[in-house]
Amino acid sequence: MSSSEINKNEVDIVIGALNADLTQFLNSWKPFFSGFHLIIVKDPELKEELNVPEGFDVDVYSKIDMEKVVGASNATMFSGYSCRYFGYLVSKKKYIVSIDDDCVPAKDPKGLLVDAVSQHVNNLENPATPLFFNTLYDPYCEGADFVRGYPFSLRSGVPCAASCGLWLNLADLDAPTQALKTEQRNTSYVDAVMTVPLKAMLPISGINIAFNRELVGPALVPALRIAGEGKVRWETLEDVWCGMCLKHISDHLGYGVKTGLPYVWRNERGDAVESLRKKWEGMKLMEKSVPFFESLKLPETAVKVEDCVIELAKAVKEQLGSDDPAFTQAADAMVKWVQLWNSVNSSG
Repeated sequence: MSSSEINKNEVDIVIGALNADLTQFLNSWKPFFSGFHLIIVKDPELKEELNVPEGFDVDVYSKIDMEKVVGASNATMFSGYSCRYFGYLVSKKKYIVSIDDDCVPAKDPKGLLVDAVSQHVNNLENPATPLFFNTLYDPYCEGADFVRGYPFSLRSGVPCAASCGLWLNLADLDAPTQALKTEQRNTSYVDAVMTVPLKAMLPISGINIAFNRELVGPALVPALRIAGEGKVRWETLEDVWCGMCLKHISDHLGYGVKTGLPYVWRNERGDAVESLRKKWEGMKLMEKSVPFFESLKLPETAVKVEDCVIELAKAVKEQLGSDDPAFTQAADAMVKWVQLWNSVNSSG
């Protein structure tokens, strides 16, 4: 699918601005962002004024805008990388494409720049196949199809809720791994898209992601914050937890999640060794989260995404709250998020 085939009125590109000067970032994406509406959300802790070049259809939101929409007490939910979720909240479009501001377009093996926006929308507009794994990857991609033995009764697939893109150069590793493998870079461009199977968990990354806001918007929730959370990806867990919630809710409601293309090129940022000197509790929380999601079963009465988030929050507080206060805070944030989502979206 090319950019010209996309209904651009159905897409918002959301960018969380942790850097003040977005000139190089936006100009590198101009061939693929042109014609689309951009929502840029400034990290409320960023003091400098944003530098946004001309030539884009863009709305910029700052701390003052957040406070007007959600109130001063709730604006704290949107600090750091979580600022992008404010863009998800105020968007009115069907699809959201979100890319970190330290990424530029990647090149495919032929040396051509990758149109990440078009690939994401293509992934979302074609069905997902979580119920039966297709060994030729996404059967709806050009050059692929269903393999022998794939049940015809399942070939219509299910709606695709999210498209989780990948990255070249700086790998999205956790702080301990990045500190141990300081020189490791991702150089493998795998030309494939696949659906994550039903009941399989995955730690999605907010670096390069798109989702169908009409299907699962409220499931993209800014909730789990860790002690010592910083401004580099390996110091955060908000997107990992969000992804586990999104996948569980998608499974429950009969939707699918894809991973693979498109790639972006991720530039260097931060010092993993320095990050480890902080009170970093990410891995410990993850080890407690996995068995929770493995055993979690949402009630059949939860038929809306908002209901699923509330039920999930209730289970988090009951089953994990006593293990770590971060889980109690996450559960409370999930409830608050649903309230904000309903309030903002009911007001037009």
